[in-house]
Order: sequence, then structure tokens, then C-alpha cells
Amino acid sequence: MLLEPVREPVLYPTLELLYSKYGDRTRIIVQTTDDQLTPKPIAELRAHHVSTISVSGMDDFHAGMLERRDKIEAMLVADGGDYSFFGATPDQWIGKLWPRGRAWKNGLSQATMEDNFCNQWSGGLNFLGGVGAEVSIEPNGNVYPCCLKTKLPIGNLHEAPLETILARHRGNPVYIAINSGQPQEMGLSHGWSVDEFRRKSRVILDSGQVYENLCIGCDRFHDEVLSSSASDGRK
Repeated sequence: MLLEPVREPVLYPTLELLYSKYGDRTRIIVQTTDDQLTPKPIAELRAHHVSTISVSGMDDFHAGMLERRDKIEAMLVADGGDYSFFGATPDQWIGKLWPRGRAWKNGLSQATMEDNFCNQWSGGLNFLGGVGAEVSIEPNGNVYPCCLKTKLPIGNLHEAPLETILARHRGNPVYIAINSGQPQEMGLSHGWSVDEFRRKSRVILDSGQVYENLCIGCDRFHDEVLSSSASDGRK
């Protein structure tokens, strides 16, 4: 969102709209990688009511990031506002690595069935509203219930306001399960027992290794149930 073509026409007006609606009743946090951070956008973010700048990718999996941290931190310290760093380290929230992106492609995820990414910050927990509520929105307007992103969006901001999108899913057992941080229950209303969901959460990697995580079951449920439901108008 800090890219030049997007920053001025999209990000800054959005920040102003958020502040005009919520004022000082909420904190606005912008999460970004370091590649666009210079004193100019940092100052502009503060001018548009951003309370915290959170810099992602500070780990060994993103080439060159750790080497740049001192330079980035010096700019943020000079700015004087709140900031934070995070990344795919064993002791932080990304922990054992999501089964997504390069971590998944390169066989780096060490998550097991005990690692319920849905039931934590940046997962689906409370995405329908409440303490810790969070959704993921892509530049094209697609809305997802978690930062990891489900296989299908739950709506698009070009078609309906966010509150309308969330409201239409509050009575749906699939999304109630995600909202509760219990993805293994999302298929109960579609004939998938918890045991079936757990079986669907197991795959054999190209390496021959057995991998099990609830995100895999969620992906399969979307592919096998929700995708077909959407295609015939039943979703």
C-alpha cells in the first residue's frame, strides 16, 4: 500500500476516512515491508493519523531484511512515533510458518495439527466482530476472514460495504466456526464431521513426508464443498 501509485490516491484518503469516522477512539496501524519506507512516507503516515508502523519480514526467510533493520529503525526512532518489527521467527506469531506461499512450496512449515492458526491473532478468530476482530482485504476489494486467506473470499468491497459482508455471514455455521477459531467444525452443516475434517487435513508432500494442519482441511473444504456450492448458486 506504500507504493507510489497507490499511496496518494488510495491509502491516504482511506486513512482519512477511517479517522473521520472513528477519531481517537481507535488506533490506526499500518503494516508494511521495509522496501518503501523512507522519512517522507513515514512522516506522511503520521500526518494521516497512523499511530503505529509495523514492519514485517524481519526474519531469515526474507533475504536482506535483517541487514536493513538498523537503518529502518534509525528512521523510525528519528520519527518519534510508535513502531514494531515482526517476522517468521520461532518465537513470534507466525511461529512454525503457515502452509502458504514460499514456506509451503519449499517445505518449510513445521506446523502440526496442534498449531491452530485460525484460533489466534491474524487468524479467523473474532473476524465477524468483537475484541481482536480482523479481516484481510486485497487491493482488488476481495475480503477474507484471516490474514492467511481462505480459498474463497467472503465478499468484495466493490459490491458491498464491509459491515454488510460480515453481517450476511454471521448466521452461517461455516463462518461461525471460523469466527470461533474452530475450523474443524466448519463442515458440520455440510456433512463433514470433525473426524472427516481432520482426515482431510492430512497430505503427503513431494518429499514423502506426512503433513497435517487444519489449514489444509480448510482449503479442501473450500475446494470440495464451497466452490461447488458457489458454482451452482447454493452458497
